[in-house]
Amino acid sequence: MNRNVTLQWTWLIVSLFLMISCGVEMPKEKESSFETMTVKKSDIEVPVKFSAKMKGQADVNIMPQVSGQLMKIYVTEGQQVRKGQTLFVIDSRNAQHELESARANLQAAQANLQAAMSQANSAKLEYESNKNLYDKKIVSNYMLESSLNTYKQAQATVSQARAAVSQAKAAVNHARVNLGFCTITSPVSGVIGEITVHAGDQVTPMSQLTIVSGNKQMEAEFSVSESIIEELAQSGVSQSEKAKLIAQMPEVTFIMKNGTEYQHKGRVSSLTGVVNASTGTLACKATFPNPEGQLFSGIQGTLVLPYSVQNVMVIPQAAIVRLQDKSLVYKVNADSTATAVTVVTTDAGNGKDVVVTEGLNVGDRIVTVGAGNVQEGQRVLFPTEPKKK
Repeated sequence: MNRNVTLQWTWLIVSLFLMISCGVEMPKEKESSFETMTVKKSDIEVPVKFSAKMKGQADVNIMPQVSGQLMKIYVTEGQQVRKGQTLFVIDSRNAQHELESARANLQAAQANLQAAMSQANSAKLEYESNKNLYDKKIVSNYMLESSLNTYKQAQATVSQARAAVSQAKAAVNHARVNLGFCTITSPVSGVIGEITVHAGDQVTPMSQLTIVSGNKQMEAEFSVSESIIEELAQSGVSQSEKAKLIAQMPEVTFIMKNGTEYQHKGRVSSLTGVVNASTGTLACKATFPNPEGQLFSGIQGTLVLPYSVQNVMVIPQAAIVRLQDKSLVYKVNADSTATAVTVVTTDAGNGKDVVVTEGLNVGDRIVTVGAGNVQEGQRVLFPTEPKKK
């Protein structure tokens, strides 16, 4: 047995000698390589996001002008309607009776006016006759004064009768308008919102029946943060220049709640001049075209406003290593070893980069691709071997 072991060791030594003498290289540890970059400052466009709620540019609350029983509903929720289209009908019998009564009163007033005018004409003739007789010394002054007073009273009666006719005409017009209010039509073209009543309900001028959303143009209502307000203040934008500022603002995008981007771009259309004291925000509106009717009042989403940021450090997201609540970047030292440094970043909004606000300096070299595989103190840069000729 000892002889066999001796033979095995002899063959092993001979094999190693032959491999070395034939120039066969033994396997050695392969050096890893990582991609790096030098940090520098640049200008980028960051999409700033705001919560927004859509509203039709001509949303109208539909409320009755008269009280009564709702007889019929001519529309359904979500229906597209045109301006002047009938929406609801209220029981018009009382309004019709009021109109007929007002017309009868007008006729009576007009008859009284005719009678008063006839009496006034008679009193005028009598006065003129007595005046001629008085000039001829046929009647006394008493008779003349008496006929004059009668004539003046008749004229006053005519004036009162004319006023009564005017009041009766106003009552007829009022009754006619009330009768017209029993048929409720759409003041704008748009889409019917939620209908809060049913046929047979008693409604009053305080009852809201529905909302007609004029949806040809939609407004996204959002609030601008205090930081952007300070940015505007530092730029010296005055109230008189607000319209110019709005015109120069870039187009905005609306993102639905399901993540879908609305196909049409919008523009900021208004900035209120008063900051909300409780929230520190400025109310704004952005107008979007809605030719296909895809936007509805009340839907919520995200408004994206491109915001230019200058002279900032931008690095790839791949360079960030997340460790619990910290963000680490591996900085390459002069000896090519890597040291982890904690950084503070904000999202660049493009899905691939971040903006570094703390932790790095311009000129620092960091590991980008492969950063997740780096260990503290590991050498990450190696000299390139010259190519063999």
